[in-house]
Amino acid sequence: MKVAVIGGGPSGMMASFVGGKNHEVTLFEKNEKLGKKLYITGKGRCNLTNYLEASEFFPNIVRNAKFAYSAIYSFDPFMTIDLFESYGLKLKVERGNRVFPKSDKASDVINTYEKMLKDRNVEIKLNTEVFSLEKNEDFIINKKFHFDKIVLATGGLSYRETGSKGDGYKFAKNFSHKIIETLPALCGVESENLLDLAGLSLKNVEVSAYEGEKLIAKEFGEMIFTHKGVSGPIILSLSSKINRRKNIKLFLDLKPALDHNKLDARLLRDFENNPNKKIKNVLINLLPKDLIKYILEASKIQEDKRINQISKEDRENLRNSLKFFDLKFKNLEDINRAIVTSGGISTKEIDPSTMESKKVKGLYFAGEIIDIDALTGGFNIQLANATGYLAGLNL
Repeated sequence: MKVAVIGGGPSGMMASFVGGKNHEVTLFEKNEKLGKKLYITGKGRCNLTNYLEASEFFPNIVRNAKFAYSAIYSFDPFMTIDLFESYGLKLKVERGNRVFPKSDKASDVINTYEKMLKDRNVEIKLNTEVFSLEKNEDFIINKKFHFDKIVLATGGLSYRETGSKGDGYKFAKNFSHKIIETLPALCGVESENLLDLAGLSLKNVEVSAYEGEKLIAKEFGEMIFTHKGVSGPIILSLSSKINRRKNIKLFLDLKPALDHNKLDARLLRDFENNPNKKIKNVLINLLPKDLIKYILEASKIQEDKRINQISKEDRENLRNSLKFFDLKFKNLEDINRAIVTSGGISTKEIDPSTMESKKVKGLYFAGEIIDIDALTGGFNIQLANATGYLAGLNL
């Protein structure tokens, strides 16, 4: 059987590899090389998967985790590790169970995919954009290539310079598939009035997201201020949880290990030891220097006010600002800067046990084009590989 896979990212390469065992597979890639987006994942190191049992994987999927059950149980993280190691790629596990190549080079992961494809005699057409996809008796690509089955693995809309321009959505729409609104996921946040803090990173802090008055998510860990607002691991995770919500507010707890009473005791101790100092100088023991003016501004306390002039009300305001500092949420960064795309082909129209379209026989989907996305830590690449594996297996 002749099969075409459209898209040379991880899901497309995996579908081609698995499908190539029993079928004649042609992989179409518009770029000059395979896996272009993989080169920039994990800061150029490629976080291939997460060293977790399949059952522990699903809480890390933000959208449509149940849809991914068959894919992850068919090709779990340990199977990913075994497969890549069997083709000579040495891997290591880092903090947060993140799996990277020992060389810290994404190129080594892509070279391994290429070995796998060569092993299965997959025909690779680079620099070949698919601009039309039709179906009569069979599938016809670009008015001239005929195939029995098709795997659409064209990715989402993030990092368009890597070729992710939403082509697959257009083809899916032509086959009457519903596209769930595409939004940025795993991205930074744009905020107001905090821009001269760019470069300041914070550890062991907690950020809470509210929709109106309702707490919807919170994350503990590291974050960084940017020239547009805030980013870093906890902000990226929150972005995926708030991208379909309205009236968002983000609040930073600078001292999550201290409740209000313990924080008050700490402040009192610092104040008693420095009664004649200006408050901006005393807070250096508690906060990064650049942040002090913002905290005092939020507390309505003058920077030059001396400790012996600080009232009980001032102290309460200061405590609230330290535990509940408004990050001035404006919006999420543009989808082109997002690590992944939220939304895509409706999972209701795809058979989760095969990745085949419920609408068009012989049409399969894999990877980021589907309305599934997960948190950072190798989960999205694992989803890409697992859905690609399942599509290839069921051709």
